[in-house]
Amino acid sequence: MPRPDGPRTGPRHLRGAERLDATPDRDQKIVLRGEKVTLRAVTRDDLPRLLGFANDLEVELAGGDPPVPRTLEGLQKDFEREASDPPRDRTNFVIEADGGCIGTCGLFNIDANARHAELGIGIGDKEYWGRGYGREAVGLLLGYAFRLRNLRRVWLEVHAANGRAIRSYRSCGFVEEGRMREHVWLGGRYVDNVIMGVLREEWEG
Repeated sequence: MPRPDGPRTGPRHLRGAERLDATPDRDQKIVLRGEKVTLRAVTRDDLPRLLGFANDLEVELAGGDPPVPRTLEGLQKDFEREASDPPRDRTNFVIEADGGCIGTCGLFNIDANARHAELGIGIGDKEYWGRGYGREAVGLLLGYAFRLRNLRRVWLEVHAANGRAIRSYRSCGFVEEGRMREHVWLGGRYVDNVIMGVLREEWEG
């Protein structure tokens, strides 16, 4: 999974829910604002930009997934399907900075009963790698998860070769919970898949 990075955005520095706009926009979309980034709904205008990220080999390999070519038509179909029948088990955001889309993040596999969800993030614009934008987005997303969605645990997966991402996730409060050994095929070798998680009380502590 692509890396979050930059200054810590945990509860002592940036409480995501406290940066939630008091009034939703005219389309009733949730908007989360930080010092560097804004998390907002995906729009049709974002699709060409997202297509460029999806077809960037370096970006895709950073996430540990095998690269698969995407088309604008395919992204449009996905967008229309989710717009007409929004999934209940996930929430997607565009990461916006300097007036443009630089990536996406969201909560997936949301379990309303056990109150946990998987976090995913991808900074597609490589000009913003290593500059704190991803980490701030993670902080906002954790605030949304714990304070507005009333979740008690957020978890994620990251391949073990991505040490930079692992260090960044740890700085956001995540701890390693387990590993799936030699689970990811990356660069001609197998690497472990690391499971990390953070509990609400840990994030608030």
